Amino acid sequence: MESDGVLRLGARSFGPAEYAVMAIINRTPDSFFDRGATYAAEAALEAVDRAVADGADLVDVGGVKAGYGEPVGEDEELRRTVDFVAAVRARHPELPISVDTYRSGVARRVGAAGANLINDTWAGADPDIATAAAECGAGLVCSHVGGLAPRTDPHRMAYPDVVADAIAGTTALAQRAVAAGVHRDRIVIDPTHDFGKNTHHSLELTRRLDELVATGWPVLVAVSNKDFLGETLDRPPGRRDVGTLAALSVSAWLGARVFRVHDVVAARQALDLIAMLRGTRHPVGTRRSLA
Repeated sequence: MESDGVLRLGARSFGPAEYAVMAIINRTPDSFFDRGATYAAEAALEAVDRAVADGADLVDVGGVKAGYGEPVGEDEELRRTVDFVAAVRARHPELPISVDTYRSGVARRVGAAGANLINDTWAGADPDIATAAAECGAGLVCSHVGGLAPRTDPHRMAYPDVVADAIAGTTALAQRAVAAGVHRDRIVIDPTHDFGKNTHHSLELTRRLDELVATGWPVLVAVSNKDFLGETLDRPPGRRDVGTLAALSVSAWLGARVFRVHDVVAARQALDLIAMLRGTRHPVGTRRSLA
């Protein structure tokens, strides 16, 4: 069945002309960005409340740092995420909740607790993850990492054409997810900047993002404070906000639909302006030179 272009996550639906802001909530003590600021449950819940108040459309909860670091077993990841997801669901009944995990066992438990989307940033490293998402009625993010194992950094990665490789990998995973029972309108593809890529690869993916959009699958971009921005602009993690907004804006103009961000206020304003420039939203107020 052909898709109508609407992305459906829990109680929310996002049309083709809408930009969905996904707020990052790290339940980790060693995040590269916030250094554990939302590791404690209460601090993380307060961060969810702020994100919603600031205009986030959904939140993405992570229990394991993406890059290398201290090993985190499945039991510990479950401890950090399952009860927290249930608490967020009780606090915000209509809020779409995503969980960043590559483990099918975690996907099943957080889905039962109320998660609507499984953000598998490691491209099906666990081959059962699509089935797990389907079993709990959740959507799935299909990523591209060039064959890299979870929580490893890229080293001399090479592609004949990184965009073509990302398209082939993400769309194959999307079709596999449909075959496993995930609803087509709950699937998102993510070129996965920096994962399995050097800075040149991530820049190429950004400038040619419209080619991923042309596949017809909704595209998620997670460029917020990424290393490719730091290397390109020579900025440390806490000073990549301007580069982040530039990359988000280009991605939105080229057709991306979901934006995983640290700064919800800035992202919301930038994306709303892009929508107004494209003519899919009206300005909040137009008084100058009209009276």
